[in-house]
Amino acid sequence: MLAEMLARTLATISVMNITVSVVCYKYRPQKDGRHPLMLRVSKDGKRSYQSLGISVNLEDWDFKKNEPKLSCPDREYIQKIIIDKKAEYQTQILEFKTSHKNFTASTLIQATERTTIVKTVDMFYKELIAYYRGIGKVGNSNIYRDSYNSIKTFKKTDKLDFHFSEIDLVWLNEYEKFLISCSKAETTMSLLFRTLRSAFNKAIEQNLVRSEDYPFKGFKMSKFNLKTKKRAISKEEVRKILEVDLSDEKELIQLSRDVFIFSYLQGGISFTDIASLTAENIINGRLEYSRKKTNTMINVPLQKESIRLIHKYSDEKRGYLFPILNKQSHKTPIQKYSRIQKKIKQINYSLKKIAGKVGIEIKLTTYVARHSYATVLKRSGVSTSIISESLGHSSEKVTQIYLDNFKNEQIDKAMENLL
Repeated sequence: MLAEMLARTLATISVMNITVSVVCYKYRPQKDGRHPLMLRVSKDGKRSYQSLGISVNLEDWDFKKNEPKLSCPDREYIQKIIIDKKAEYQTQILEFKTSHKNFTASTLIQATERTTIVKTVDMFYKELIAYYRGIGKVGNSNIYRDSYNSIKTFKKTDKLDFHFSEIDLVWLNEYEKFLISCSKAETTMSLLFRTLRSAFNKAIEQNLVRSEDYPFKGFKMSKFNLKTKKRAISKEEVRKILEVDLSDEKELIQLSRDVFIFSYLQGGISFTDIASLTAENIINGRLEYSRKKTNTMINVPLQKESIRLIHKYSDEKRGYLFPILNKQSHKTPIQKYSRIQKKIKQINYSLKKIAGKVGIEIKLTTYVARHSYATVLKRSGVSTSIISESLGHSSEKVTQIYLDNFKNEQIDKAMENLL
């Protein structure tokens, strides 16, 4: 409520013949299709602009009020930046007025930006962590949190009181040596460096550091070996899991088997996406959903066994197809994330017991179902253009693009090879 009041109060700063407002550059889209927000300073009939370092989708911006719409997913984050920036300009305007200094729209921008406190790495990371948590992307928030904590350990400090401009190639090499000394896996190091690179790019967008200071041009991310131990089982082993008698086992054991089979049969759907499925995702005998990780639409035929499993766990009161989430008790993004993380640990532990029961030596997890789906199709002669062994890793986006571009009949035909 307070932020809303402040946003309206500071919608346009007007002091004497000076106005400071925020506009969206409607006709200057960026490469990602979003449009930049600019601070517009008007004085004596002349205007000057200063980038806010943030951008929005056109449908999320109210051009009449010059503010983010109520439906804008980044509304609170954008409003905070606007409020803080306008407050800085208001302070500078008052300083000019009280000291009787003449100034133009251009010199006002120069003076304000020069006196503005440059965010430290610590401040910027905390903003990113809070921002992603605020819009419900708890996983992203945790990734930046882990990166933040790793850098703090590296620097042996509780606060990262330095600027992004201080992160150069030497700094990155020292950070890599530190991670190696801590025996970090190369997949972990790759993630930490990719997260840091992402934060650095966002800092460039907000004019916190010059693009010329970008240190990753000389730091090769490809050096990290991202190949992991094969985690797939054969079609015959999948059948063993499907046919094993678990009638005397606890409900959690049975659910674990059913989730594994459902994932395998439905295109290697991830556990998070399974947990989020509702009746609305079933359309004309097909499973349609938006992949949480990539936001790409997936459309695959519902297999006969999958339909049986859906009926088995059907419960309208719960609101979800499987007994993982409950709309009555898991309402916020954090509640859903915490529940999914807790449940996936329980299910993976149960899958380990099932593996022992049917004589499968590999460590059985929900991820194995995804990998097995890709591997079985490939061994059946299905084109790698439709599905690849690396589903869920670095090439997942490419794989999903191929899946989206192929006709449903091609995917349907490929999935006939699963059992």
